[in-house]
Amino acid sequence: MLNKYARAFFTRVLTPFAALLLRRGVSPDAVTLVGTGGVMAGALAFYPRGEFFWGTVVITLFVFSDLVDGNMARQLGRSSRWGAFLDSTLDRVADAAIFGGLALWYAGGGDNLTLCAVTIFCLASGQVVSYTKARGEAIGLPVKVNGLVERAERLVVSLVACGFSGLHKFGVPYIEWLLPIALWLVAAGSLVTIVQRVVTVRRESAEADAADRAREGNPA
Repeated sequence: MLNKYARAFFTRVLTPFAALLLRRGVSPDAVTLVGTGGVMAGALAFYPRGEFFWGTVVITLFVFSDLVDGNMARQLGRSSRWGAFLDSTLDRVADAAIFGGLALWYAGGGDNLTLCAVTIFCLASGQVVSYTKARGEAIGLPVKVNGLVERAERLVVSLVACGFSGLHKFGVPYIEWLLPIALWLVAAGSLVTIVQRVVTVRRESAEADAADRAREGNPA
């Protein structure tokens, strides 16, 4: 849900910026690559050191490239399979860097193996959430479900909590607890989403197989 409405809003806001980049001769693929590089730099340079506020600021500046590159492609009128593949693949890389950076913090200076494990679960489950839909569609199923927590929800909840938790270093008391709470929520929501998508694919598979047997004249 968040993905649907947030994308519509930010697409309108970022359209002039996308048009400016096109006039400057910048390609959508270049924006995708630079955006992913910026997210990775922000996550892996700041998060493992516990610099959550500044790390989130850097990541936020670059994460909108995911909307800008698609906007540029649409304005050019040449959306391509390669562009969609590159964008989707690098989204997974960026997500891995964000949760990987947090896991490194909890495995090191944060000294909390439980939260390290939860963060790794967030990383892995996020990849599985994406894979279940992609794999279902690859075998010809519509996969008519989004689920409780998609990529947009995972990023917004995690980054907002991470940024605010970083204010602890500026003297704001108790706010550091926001991040652990957010990670548990993302982990639980991702698990629910995986189950929702698996159940949907199972149902759609059974319906498709039954339809195939009926067409072959062998309902048994």
